[in-house]
Amino acid sequence: MTQAQLAQGTSPLLAVRDVSVVFGGIVALNGVSFDMHKGQILGLIGPNGAGKTTLFNCLSRLYQPSSGDILMEGASILTRPPHRIAEIGIGRTFQNVALFPNLSVMDNVRVGTHARTSSDIVSDSLRLAWIRRSETSVNKKVHEILAYLDLEDVAHTTVSGLPFGTQKRVELARALAADPKILLLDEPAGGLNHEEVYVLGDLIRKIRDERHMTVLLVEHHMGLVMSIADHVVALNFGKKLAEGTPAQVQVDPDVIKAYLGSKDQ
Repeated sequence: MTQAQLAQGTSPLLAVRDVSVVFGGIVALNGVSFDMHKGQILGLIGPNGAGKTTLFNCLSRLYQPSSGDILMEGASILTRPPHRIAEIGIGRTFQNVALFPNLSVMDNVRVGTHARTSSDIVSDSLRLAWIRRSETSVNKKVHEILAYLDLEDVAHTTVSGLPFGTQKRVELARALAADPKILLLDEPAGGLNHEEVYVLGDLIRKIRDERHMTVLLVEHHMGLVMSIADHVVALNFGKKLAEGTPAQVQVDPDVIKAYLGSKDQ
């Protein structure tokens, strides 16, 4: 039995409650609601313009909903600024890789640990003993994550010189470095070949199972979503079109019409 199955009947880890977003009169999201339970991999799908990225940016606090609420472990996240969202256990990757191109792989991953450290400029400058212990702990964690994602060989390589697929793994490593409870993955299969997508699917499941994380996956690659997600939410024109297991969503007539394509097309 999966963690997601065990979680059924418990309070949701993340609850999206009637969220709407309006940009200058354009309704990007219209009353969207769903729950995520601990240990789930939830796939968020829909055609271009469906509202997936808008919702994703609300979850990571880049956008403020016009109405509705988003609850993490029962508490609203909407009062938190974006730079404080990692503190409560939400980490993310980006559709277009958002790394520091002139820094090494190791330094990019080290940035991800900052949400869980409590140093300050005075302590850092004085090189206090607890800061040195913290640095040792951070370095140990960074090396462990690099090994976990097979990035040790490029640890000291500048990110800008790496292939796109490797850069995506570096961004994932940085997100993991913050020890998130919920990992938001924005189009992780974008730019990857068939074999890389297959490996990615195994990796996402491995992260969920071994690192005990809950995953929200926004993805156009339907094969990936349907093969690894426990639960799927489909959006279209800013509204929730359907939700359920991958098997249920794949045969939903509205989803077939809006996103997957009907048999007579």
